Amino acid sequence: MKTTVLAALCGVLAWSAPALAQTIDYDPRRPEVLATCDDHRYRGRPAEARQCYTALLRQARAPFLRAEIMWALGDVQRANDLFRRAVASTDRASHERVRWGRLYLETHQDAEALELFRESLEIDPGDLQAKLGMAHVFARRFEGEARVLIADVLARNDQLVDAHLLAARMSLEEGRPEEAEAALERAMELAADQKLPPLEAYALRAAIERQRGSERRSRRWIDRTLAYNPRYGAVFEQLAYFEIMRRRYREANELLERAVEVQPDLWSAHAELGANRLRLGDLDGGRRSLEIAYSGDPYSATTVNSLRLLDRLDQFEVSTRSVTVPGADQPVETRMRLHRDESRALEPYVAELLAESITTFAQRYDYVPREPVTVELFPDHDDFAVRVAALPGIGLLGVTFGHLVAMDSPAGRAIGDFHWGSTLWHELAHVFTLSITEHRVPRWLSEGVSVFEEWRTGPTPGVTVSPDVIAALDEGRFLPVSELDSGFIRPTYPNQVQVSYLQAGLICLFIDERWGFERLVTLLRRFTRDTTTAEAIEAVFRMEPEEFDEAFVEYVRQRYAPILDDMAGWQRDHQAARQAIAAQRWTDAIEPARRAAERYPEHSGPASPHILLARALDKTGRRAEAIESLRRYRRNGGWQPEALRELAAWLDEAGETAEATEILLSLNYLDPLNAAHHAALGDRLLAAGRAEEALREFQVLLALGPRDEAPARFGMARALRATGDATASRRYLLDALAIAPHYRPAQDLLLQMIEERK
Repeated sequence: MKTTVLAALCGVLAWSAPALAQTIDYDPRRPEVLATCDDHRYRGRPAEARQCYTALLRQARAPFLRAEIMWALGDVQRANDLFRRAVASTDRASHERVRWGRLYLETHQDAEALELFRESLEIDPGDLQAKLGMAHVFARRFEGEARVLIADVLARNDQLVDAHLLAARMSLEEGRPEEAEAALERAMELAADQKLPPLEAYALRAAIERQRGSERRSRRWIDRTLAYNPRYGAVFEQLAYFEIMRRRYREANELLERAVEVQPDLWSAHAELGANRLRLGDLDGGRRSLEIAYSGDPYSATTVNSLRLLDRLDQFEVSTRSVTVPGADQPVETRMRLHRDESRALEPYVAELLAESITTFAQRYDYVPREPVTVELFPDHDDFAVRVAALPGIGLLGVTFGHLVAMDSPAGRAIGDFHWGSTLWHELAHVFTLSITEHRVPRWLSEGVSVFEEWRTGPTPGVTVSPDVIAALDEGRFLPVSELDSGFIRPTYPNQVQVSYLQAGLICLFIDERWGFERLVTLLRRFTRDTTTAEAIEAVFRMEPEEFDEAFVEYVRQRYAPILDDMAGWQRDHQAARQAIAAQRWTDAIEPARRAAERYPEHSGPASPHILLARALDKTGRRAEAIESLRRYRRNGGWQPEALRELAAWLDEAGETAEATEILLSLNYLDPLNAAHHAALGDRLLAAGRAEEALREFQVLLALGPRDEAPARFGMARALRATGDATASRRYLLDALAIAPHYRPAQDLLLQMIEERK
């Protein structure tokens, strides 16, 4: 027994729900004395179940049995205390730990549950229920280890209903309904033999039929479920879960409303209904549902976090703009929800990207959004994480819920960690792919189009493929197109999700280069009806999915042949260049950096060989070649701020000021909260006769609250003067002099203005 874990678990569960709260226990070791009471509960007879459990409680003496009864009655605090006593009574309490772990799993505390399952396996390595509990934890986290554990459990004992149900659920999540159906057939057969309730199996069968587009067959399974238990709202909650997995949030709303109608004390459904209403932009409705969920389950971290975030949303400002799309009957309305501390600084750039992306995608995909498009930017990454997943600490940058986009603002991460402009462009592409297909598009294609549009039309155009993707290609880890969704949902190796993003983007690039962009649009529009990836591939390209996969792999292998032919050689050159740069042996760095860049030009990360080569060339007096190296870096999608600023400075020195200005303008989509950047950019735009753009830069500079406002207000005065607004120019000039009466440039301009009036 690990006493540190026991101490940590003491007293953690501290609420008592009035409803019968325990889920179905499929463990064959469940005490037989509970069977009659369980049957009442599973059949939807709560009064009889409570009476039965209460009568048993008066007779029960063993802490473990009493814990099970209290859990079934919904008093998880007392159940927790009793499980702790049962576990403390013997060092060999393997089964007791498993059930205690299940209690923690059910009450949103995965880490504690996992620790108890592991303790159980230390006591009894053959405890399959402990492994099954761990599989549930990993499955909920969408980790590939869940599949490994389930395979091991079923190989050892094919009679476990819960294992087959979990296997079916994961298969359905991964878009493999045939596998899910086979697992459910076995689960239902075993449940009948073992006299266990078929409720979860029925609910999953309903979900399969719904995914296949058969509402009639889905309804039959729902009817069978409610015939067995008229209060089993979880059947609708399960259906909603899979609709949310498919990003069909409106359909999920209807199902969740039905769930809480059938079972008003199903607090998890109230919580999910609240979260889903927030996804659809219904903040008031979301709050109402979350408050109901909190009233019944006040210790759900997701519910508490979401309510706290809603309390902070009054710190955000909402602005609206209309985007005119050429040829469209009416403009697209857009909303920006930005934190008040940065809203005035960010709004011009967010609005510009919104307008540009909407007009670009409307033209490319022949579709105009019919609803307002909302963008929310969060300066606190954990607030963004709570907004989209109700839990802090997730690694996402942005998420799209139909017509609502939520993402980190530039302040949400360190400068250089992400390109917020490209992230917003990526997410806005999702608005189109989801809307065009009414959310039927498979995940891989929606993500693939978004990555492809980043490369083709976004703020950082150029194909960028990271080394781990090349390694996955070299090792044969690219998934077949018909299975690519699983790479996003339940990865089986580190960084597989990122590999899947870029594989999907490369598939779209392959289609574009082999058949033309219109064929990619045709593929997307195949999903305006219910279909599968395999069926769509066959219909659009007149080839089997396997043939398509072969053609794609041949394409990418040919595209990356220079590095695939000698991966070790590229790695040696890259490492040699890095080491030479670190040691300031500039001449020694040039040739290995050049070979690495030529062999793999699409490596545009922080250690890009283009950057290494440019630095070495510059240090050896070959500035013109260094400039060309950084130009290639930028053409290949490179956007590291230090590299771009250095390129702009070199271009200025070379007299290429116009190109330098465009590069510095592009930094607004990377580092827009940098006051010094806006001050310098405003000055150079004024010098170039671009007064309107200069005015924007000085407005942003003032919004950022610079320590010395006099130069910023002086910049506003000059920009307004250049646009012809003499009155406003004079006002800002006098403001600058009020702050700094001896500020000579402002004095000179004032004298000039006085002379002009004479």
